[in-house]
Amino acid sequence: MRHKLKYRILPERLAVCQLPPSARVSEWSLGHGFCCVTRTADEFSLVCEENRIPADVPSERGWIALKLEGPFPFSMTGVLASFLNPLAAALVPIFAVSTFDTDYVLLKRERLEAAQSALSKAGHALASSESL
Repeated sequence: MRHKLKYRILPERLAVCQLPPSARVSEWSLGHGFCCVTRTADEFSLVCEENRIPADVPSERGWIALKLEGPFPFSMTGVLASFLNPLAAALVPIFAVSTFDTDYVLLKRERLEAAQSALSKAGHALASSESL
């Protein structure tokens, strides 16, 4: 099944931080807006607004997030793939984050136009006329 999805461009300018696996979630990362914490035995990644990150924290800045308009039930298959495949074909690198209800696709701000073009050609649509 090929999904036709709607998405929004979130206004936050984001960064992906790399922290030691044993690091604590710092106060600077929390607050209103986008924040994602992922910890495994091998690594600790944190995504948040780039203006919150101290200069000494290893990070890659310049990301924006596309929010897929969910919610998507866990039984629904191929949602993220239908969104990511056109981006891969257009050579747009991504960083994906999922929550209970929806998916977020992060990409570099300078790749937004190429991403929107590829998504439009695949039948996906911007949910509103939000601008950055």
